[in-house]
Amino acid sequence: MSQEILVVYPGSFDPPTNGHLDIIERSSKLFLKIVVAVADNCNKRHTFSLKERLQLLQESTKSLKNVKVTSFSGLLADYLEQINSFVLIRGLRAISDFEYEFQMALMNRNLNKKIETVFLMPDQAYTFLSSGMVKEIAMFGGNVSSLVPKCVGEKLKKRFCEHIKK
Repeated sequence: MSQEILVVYPGSFDPPTNGHLDIIERSSKLFLKIVVAVADNCNKRHTFSLKERLQLLQESTKSLKNVKVTSFSGLLADYLEQINSFVLIRGLRAISDFEYEFQMALMNRNLNKKIETVFLMPDQAYTFLSSGMVKEIAMFGGNVSSLVPKCVGEKLKKRFCEHIKK
């Protein structure tokens, strides 16, 4: 195939973790163009605004020249159609991830037959890692420096210190 494939790695990234970065970095070595697409889901209660999540990902991926960070709202299948991409990257940490991601991959393909999902397993060091766990550790003043990029750790510390002061 001679055409360049635009690959999309979607998620809420609230906050971005080293596990997310591991998937992004490894994807950037496999594909020529990666779009990290931050979901703007107003039905979810986020710790960081969409703008903040975009900034954190842009800062964390600035050294990866073939990675673009953007946002989308609505159905992922519709977004893929808009940007003329039909390949998704998803990370699988555990069997529980597989069940959910398998259902999502089938639903996306049901919405658009062209959509393919490529699953990557993170480095073993990140198989336990989730954004929810990171937020909980940070909320109680724990050290998250080995779990998230430096800019994310600083933002978490500031966010939860402000929260505690209120």
